[in-house]
Amino acid sequence: MAAVALALLGLLLAPAALPSAASPRSPSGTGPAPAATRVASGGTAALAGYAIRSTAEVPDTAAAVSTPGYATAGWHRAGPRSTVLAALVADGTHPDPFYSTDQQRIPRGDFSVPWWFRSDFTLPDTSERTSLDFSGVVSAADVYVNGRQVASAADVAGVYTRHELDITALVRAGTNTVAFRVRPNDPRKHLTLGWLDWLQPPPDANMGLVRDVLVRRRGPVSLHDAHVVTRLELPTPSPTATVAAASAELTVKAQVRNGSQVSAAATVTATVSGTGIVLRKSVTLRAGEVRTLIFSPDRHPQLRLTQPALWWPAGMGAQNLYGLDLTATVAGSRSDSVRHTFGIREVKAPLNSAGARQYSVNGRPLLIRGAGWSADELLRWDTTAAEDRIRAALDAGLNTLRLEGHLEPDEFFDLADRHGILTLPGWECCNKWEGPVNPSGSGEKWGAADRLTARASMAAEAARLRSHPSVLSFLIGSDFAPDAATERDYLDALRAADWPTPVIPAAADVTTALSGPSGMRMPGPYDWVPPSYWYDKREGGATGFNSETSAGPSVPTLDTLRRMLSPAELETLWKSPSAPQYHRSPSPTYNTLKLFNDALARRYGAPRGLGDYVAKAQLSQYENVRAQFEAYARNATDASAPSTGVIYWMFNSGWTSLHWQLIDRYLDRGGAYYGAKKANEPLHIQYSYDDRTVAVINRRPAAVSGLTARVTLFGTDGTSRYDRTVRGLQVGGDGARTTALTVPALAEGQDLPDSTYLARLTLTDGAGREVSRNVYWLSTRPDVLDYGSSDWYHTPVTAHGDLTGLKSLAAATVTATARTTQHAGGRSTTTVTVRNTGSGNTPALLTDVRLVDGLDAPVLPVRWDDNQISLWPGESAVLTAEYRAADVRGGAPRIRISGWNTPTTHITPDPS
Repeated sequence: MAAVALALLGLLLAPAALPSAASPRSPSGTGPAPAATRVASGGTAALAGYAIRSTAEVPDTAAAVSTPGYATAGWHRAGPRSTVLAALVADGTHPDPFYSTDQQRIPRGDFSVPWWFRSDFTLPDTSERTSLDFSGVVSAADVYVNGRQVASAADVAGVYTRHELDITALVRAGTNTVAFRVRPNDPRKHLTLGWLDWLQPPPDANMGLVRDVLVRRRGPVSLHDAHVVTRLELPTPSPTATVAAASAELTVKAQVRNGSQVSAAATVTATVSGTGIVLRKSVTLRAGEVRTLIFSPDRHPQLRLTQPALWWPAGMGAQNLYGLDLTATVAGSRSDSVRHTFGIREVKAPLNSAGARQYSVNGRPLLIRGAGWSADELLRWDTTAAEDRIRAALDAGLNTLRLEGHLEPDEFFDLADRHGILTLPGWECCNKWEGPVNPSGSGEKWGAADRLTARASMAAEAARLRSHPSVLSFLIGSDFAPDAATERDYLDALRAADWPTPVIPAAADVTTALSGPSGMRMPGPYDWVPPSYWYDKREGGATGFNSETSAGPSVPTLDTLRRMLSPAELETLWKSPSAPQYHRSPSPTYNTLKLFNDALARRYGAPRGLGDYVAKAQLSQYENVRAQFEAYARNATDASAPSTGVIYWMFNSGWTSLHWQLIDRYLDRGGAYYGAKKANEPLHIQYSYDDRTVAVINRRPAAVSGLTARVTLFGTDGTSRYDRTVRGLQVGGDGARTTALTVPALAEGQDLPDSTYLARLTLTDGAGREVSRNVYWLSTRPDVLDYGSSDWYHTPVTAHGDLTGLKSLAAATVTATARTTQHAGGRSTTTVTVRNTGSGNTPALLTDVRLVDGLDAPVLPVRWDDNQISLWPGESAVLTAEYRAADVRGGAPRIRISGWNTPTTHITPDPS
């Protein structure tokens, strides 16, 4: 008999959060499935991997395929979380889709029929209840166990729906088989995921199983939907009030289910780590009964905490986490147990007087400085790589990552909790998710089954994400808000899950009947605009909360370009500005670099070769990204229409891209990344393109005083044209701003020999130590924007600034020394002292220091505490690189030094 599918649509019972699993092994080789997954008594195990094959090549029945002992010779191997294409690339069936146009060589027709995913698991006996627990099916699947169908694709539909299938009646001692017949995916037709204009979509449209499939063994009474609802009481604001005086109330909830055919008496014990709290409750359940248990502070006063250890975003405090352990015992024996972590924090996001969302955490307001997160194009999960990217985001001064769909597995949110980066998950735009409301999208309208899938998806993700303190909000719409019926379904599901943070109706500027105004705006731009654009409080400029915006193209470093493009494509990149670029976007709006390349040539001069083109691109991206974040930081404390948040679109790319990224596929970092890192320094001095003011921004919690700001303007010949120092500056904490001075306007022919000049800004503390340095290349001729001709993705420019004078900078002489130190745990540190040893006045502009291996390939990832620096003769800087020693190949690491006007040199670090 077919087993009952419990909580199949997430409507009867709110699903429990899936536990985190270890990073999956990468699939390797073609052949039979991996060894059967062993599931111990009372244990839970994720299926270790699959044998996969197209149904077009498998004539046997589903009953035969899903029977233990079925021969899978010639089938492909797949990891425990895998799309079809990920497995076929791993075993060499298809080429690397990240190089050149090799992805176009993969026949899409191979993925127009279902594929089998088959795996074995072993049980020591059949004395316990056994279930399959999973989500992450793209797009739908028929499920079979030991020759019997246990669910159909009509039920198992949608990547985010959670399913728990009771297979107790079908399993046997020894080897068992589960087989998924996975249906093809089309994000226009299914509530799954797509890529829209981010990258060239994979030929298989990500069909597969992309989250763990868990086999659970439990006694007669099982625990579900366990979580802790936290309520934080902050002290009333006063000059002497501190967050340390806060208190919190915890409410522990769980569903207890008797899966047996007879009544059962169980004792449920709840323990909260770090508090000494131990609670017990006894319950008797009829056969098949499900009951919700609640441990409330009214009945259990120990759930009231004084001075709780709060969770804070990085830079604002510690990332304190608690653990909840629940155990159900029957007749003195363990029947089931669950464990998960949670944090105590309070997120609020009221609308300010200008109608914008103003977020605060634990009573302290913060400017959201974020970027869009991209999953891997083939949805391959790698915990180490994800952690490297999160560390890079924090190092760039970001505090938030937005996930528009592509909601990553549990490990991602665990990492975000641990590292203190906020997350903004939500549904996708423009495909099936917005089919009923987006007239410009490609998604089909919904039927009754789609509405059930959408509600089940919301219920499952709400239960999965609610306990992660890093989750700032959920965006139930992206470019458009859901219709009234869907919004009600979403809100009901979130409410049932005890969702703890603000729910936003859309990332765009919309108002709905149930949720009210979104408090967000999505005016773009998405393609090139000049740095001065960001300072105007119109279009995408620095006001309110801009949920996705950037100046579009992001040309990677020359090292990365040579890894991702063919020699012919590299030639086209700089010689043919209007040529379509496969690695930019499938969208006809973005498939060329014309706007970017035209502006680059007009402002910096036509490229003279590939290296010159890339060097100019890095300068352009540095100044533009820096200006975007600096403008939003400057305007955050304005009395009228302040900026409250900005999401740079995007942080990373899921493949090798020329488009929307601060950091590239290989974690190499160029001008865009270092522009963000400079703008988002904790204590920062900056120049404003609109009114020429110089401001100091302090993102640290505490106020700072005794600061000295110095501003010097130079012609391209290195001659100083203006120099002023302001002492005794002080600035408050948490993003406060103070204005130091206003820089005078310089005129070509009067103050300068040409239209290009440099501005060097330095900030020193009371002890004379330099705490911030910022160098700008500026033009006496402004970029002129035609706001009246703006469209949804950019504002045209009718006249460009002239930075061609940078070509006349004399070559700079830079020397360096370096020392490498090995640390425990396989980490290394290389410290580099860089000096401008020139005898004239010429600065070394945007000097780039890279760690390379014996073959001159970059060692990646590397965290530099600073980079792409500008030094005048006699100045020096000490830069530190941190990296894994194992990432250095081909001998000892070397240092490569280059820059805008610095010849490339190499040095070998001394050992420590």
